[in-house]
Amino acid sequence: MNLQTILLQANGNGSTWSGMLMIVAMVVVFYFFMIRPQSKKQKEIKKAREAMQKGDKVITAGGIYGTIVSINDATGTMMIEISKGVDIKVSREQVYPVVENQAAEKK
Repeated sequence: MNLQTILLQANGNGSTWSGMLMIVAMVVVFYFFMIRPQSKKQKEIKKAREAMQKGDKVITAGGIYGTIVSINDATGTMMIEISKGVDIKVSREQVYPVVENQAAEKK
């Protein structure tokens, strides 16, 4: 006898295999609808952060808008001017580039 025959005899009707198949299907669905899109989004955010330069407009995780004054790659921080003469030092991981609406610029 092989393992499959033993398992089918122990269970009676083979519902163990259908249960395992259902679990595998759920894992696949979670991967394609939740995990994969989230990892793609994180990669896009990382690329955008790496492409930031002095003079770019940004928003912090706390909701503060400003313009990059300087970037220190060694410490992973940047200085952001939030008002004329007011600079703050923030972690590079807490800053997102601002995507300005072109329609708003035309008005």
